[in-house]
Amino acid sequence: MQDFRCAIDVQTAPLQSHVLPVAAALALLWLALLLSAPLLCTPLAASLYAMGSLLCHQIPERSFHLFGAQLPVCARCVGIYAGGAAGVLVAAALWSEPRRRRGASFFAAYAPAANRQPGDKSPPLGVTPRAVLVLGALPTALSVAAERLEMWHPSNLARAVAGFPAGVAVAVVVAGAVATLHYGGCTPRRPIGPSHPHSRT
Repeated sequence: MQDFRCAIDVQTAPLQSHVLPVAAALALLWLALLLSAPLLCTPLAASLYAMGSLLCHQIPERSFHLFGAQLPVCARCVGIYAGGAAGVLVAAALWSEPRRRRGASFFAAYAPAANRQPGDKSPPLGVTPRAVLVLGALPTALSVAAERLEMWHPSNLARAVAGFPAGVAVAVVVAGAVATLHYGGCTPRRPIGPSHPHSRT
C-alpha cells in the first residue's frame, strides 16, 4: 500500500468546517435530551430510556434523578457525554471563522508526523491520540477499580467528574482526525500505463 503524506490546507477545508459545528450541535442535543428525559413526552422519553438501556447499566443508586425520576444513563455516562459535548464544542470554536487559522495550527501540531507537511513549522504537542485517550480514561478507570476493590465509594457527582475527561479525550481525538483529514496535498498515486490488448499470433 502506498504511503500517503498529507498536508493540512486551511483554505480548502469546507467539509471540516461544517462537520465539527454539526457534531457539536448533535452532542449538545443528545446531552440536553438525556438531562431532560423525565420532563419529556412519554414516547420520546421511552425512546431515550430504551436507548440508554443499550448503552448503560442504569443502576438507580448510581444515577442522577430529576424530580424523583432516574435519568436514562448513569452518572458516569452523563459525565462522559458532557465531556464529549464540551470537547467537540471547543474544537468547533477553534475551527470556525475567524479562528480557523488558530484551530488549524492546533490540529496541525496535534496531527501525527505522517500527516504533517515537510515545511510545517507548528510546534508539535508531543502527544499521540492513543496517549490522549489513555490519559482521558485514567480517572474513570481508577474510580471503577477503586469501587470494584471496595476502596472507595464515590458519589454520583464524583463519578460524573471522573467520566468528564474521557468524553473530552474522545471528542478531541475525533475532532483532530476530522480537522486533519484533507487529501489535497497527498502524494499522487503512481500513474498506471494504458493497457494494451494481447497480440494474437
